Amino acid sequence: MFDNGSAQLKASQRRTRQTRAWLPALLGWLASVGLASDLVVAQHNTVHPQPQPDTLPSPSPATANGSRRIPRPEGALPMVPDGFSVSSYADLRGPRMMVYAPNGDLFVSSPTTNSIHVLRDTNNDGVFEARGIFADGESAPAPARPPAPVPEGGRPAPRLGVLEGPQSLVPNPSACTPSPDYLQRGQGGLRLPFGLAFRDGHLYVGNTDSLVRFEYRSGDMEARGAPEKLLDLPTGGHSSRNIVFNRAGTKLYVAVGSASNSDAGEDCRRAAILEVDADGASARVYASGIRNPVGLSLQPGTDVVWTTTNERDNLGDDLVPDYATSVKAGGFYGWPYSYIGQHYDPKFVGAFPDLVERAVVPDVLFPAHSAPLGMTFYTGTEFPTRYRNGGFVALHGSWNRTVPSGYRVVFFSMSNGRPGVIEDFMTGFLANTGENGTQVQQWGRPVGLVVSPDGALLVSDDSGNRIWKISATSAANTR
Repeated sequence: MFDNGSAQLKASQRRTRQTRAWLPALLGWLASVGLASDLVVAQHNTVHPQPQPDTLPSPSPATANGSRRIPRPEGALPMVPDGFSVSSYADLRGPRMMVYAPNGDLFVSSPTTNSIHVLRDTNNDGVFEARGIFADGESAPAPARPPAPVPEGGRPAPRLGVLEGPQSLVPNPSACTPSPDYLQRGQGGLRLPFGLAFRDGHLYVGNTDSLVRFEYRSGDMEARGAPEKLLDLPTGGHSSRNIVFNRAGTKLYVAVGSASNSDAGEDCRRAAILEVDADGASARVYASGIRNPVGLSLQPGTDVVWTTTNERDNLGDDLVPDYATSVKAGGFYGWPYSYIGQHYDPKFVGAFPDLVERAVVPDVLFPAHSAPLGMTFYTGTEFPTRYRNGGFVALHGSWNRTVPSGYRVVFFSMSNGRPGVIEDFMTGFLANTGENGTQVQQWGRPVGLVVSPDGALLVSDDSGNRIWKISATSAANTR
């Protein structure tokens, strides 16, 4: 499962030794300008070992340890490996997912402002020829969601896909399509827009409560009107709804997180990846048991969908590992009954053994509570060869771990379709790791990732309200 690990670990160790070599001089300079106290800890971000499926610890009490956002220290930049540089590319409030339009404009979702931004940088120099708001909650207000029909007797009518309790789960639950009552096609709007995708003259948007699409023509800086609503989605709980098309553009995959931490009996469209026709005419559950899928990306040259997942909380510092994985059609990934294969959740020990037996072990594990969000495979040519077709994942950062995890971007190589071990790629967002009972402090949290037309990697940061650009230097290209 983790091929080429030794080579990548040695490379990581070389970078660590190189960092130690210049760190004293850097800290001396930082002290001279009054920044050392803010940044010393950032240079020593804790690296947690990568979890392994067969050596997971036992559950233990959970720890609340949220972070506090602080202003970015003057002159501070995230850290990247030797041979790369990082620069501030754009300032935006609450940027999350990013996608390039067919003409090269960058579209950015911001659930915080209920809007979609567009940035035009024709020559990729970070100087925008134009920028604006493509659509927001004022120009595209979301219509009221119709209530569920209430039959005689006062109890809401059951919806297809809603389980009335854990006893309703069967070992091989059928794919479930939302009932007609919740396929309210027609005019849509924006409500916490997250995932973005272009296809055949439309910009598709994953709202927290619906899938919509705007008419789009090359160069549009503003929406031509209200979007068309294609599909209603269940609301509440985890709110992000990411989307990605297959290569042919006929199927759209939609990530829908659970409504709870680990409750049984939820709508079976939740904790799932849905497969939807491009026109919204039909939908089915493509894979299930995925607690909170967020990042979505196609493995290069294939139609294999990958997702990142925030696993359950409240089982201790090191449980449950978050993950990135290829998604198997019809696959069940354990939630809520088990995790990382056949490890039973303490709430459900012995339940549904046939279902748990077929739970898929994810491909790439991350330290528990790292909160992986955006994901992309590197398809550019600027980075060194070892990065080609490898995966980058943004770890947003923990809120319930004694020593925080995440707050970084990690990378794993791909060899013959199999992932290698994870390694740090972008770090330095922590000003205080919460040691000795102090509060965790951060000035940035990575969210979305996209490869730019010039081969750089863009990283959105919804805490620092910024988009970062990572470029390879000439030294990197010689490796």
